[in-house]
Amino acid sequence: MGLRDVLSSIRDRVDTFLNEKNMVTDFLGKLEEKTGIKKKIIVVGAVSLTGLYLVYGYGAALICNLIGFVYPAYYSVKAIESPSKEDDTKWLTYWVVYGVFSLGEFFSDIFLYWFPFYYAFKCLFLLWCMAPVSWNGSQFIYDKVVRPIFLRHEAMVDNMVSNLGVYFQSFCHLFLTFLMLFLFFLLLFSEKNFIDI
Repeated sequence: MGLRDVLSSIRDRVDTFLNEKNMVTDFLGKLEEKTGIKKKIIVVGAVSLTGLYLVYGYGAALICNLIGFVYPAYYSVKAIESPSKEDDTKWLTYWVVYGVFSLGEFFSDIFLYWFPFYYAFKCLFLLWCMAPVSWNGSQFIYDKVVRPIFLRHEAMVDNMVSNLGVYFQSFCHLFLTFLMLFLFFLLLFSEKNFIDI
């Protein structure tokens, strides 16, 4: 599948979406009536302005994170409500890759922030990860990176998770003991001050 085929597929999907009846197309229809500008041109303009804002605008991180979250969250809920298992797997794969990416970004954000066009590239990466094509980024990254690492370390992680329950229980017991001692000394101190008065 060449670049021309991909662009043609995207154009067809946009045309299909613009001809559907929903809140967005209703709004675009009213905008088209008032301005005389076709819906398709309005959409291209909005996408272009968003792209420029991601490159030069203040708060590009918020816009980029909204793009990477809102659309997938909406379709994840739709996938949960549908009887098909395929779309569930698709969106779970996206969220696993999104989580791994976000974790990596958290530790490297201080350096990545200084790269020009970082948020534009991040947004393109997230769009690739959620793209409704067979070669989308989340499936590719999951198959080539996440899954092999997970399978290699699965037993160790399972062991750590099972031990975590024991450690958490010990921590809670220790915390409650210290809390009781603190309250005891607090009460003892307040009674002593009360008696002295």
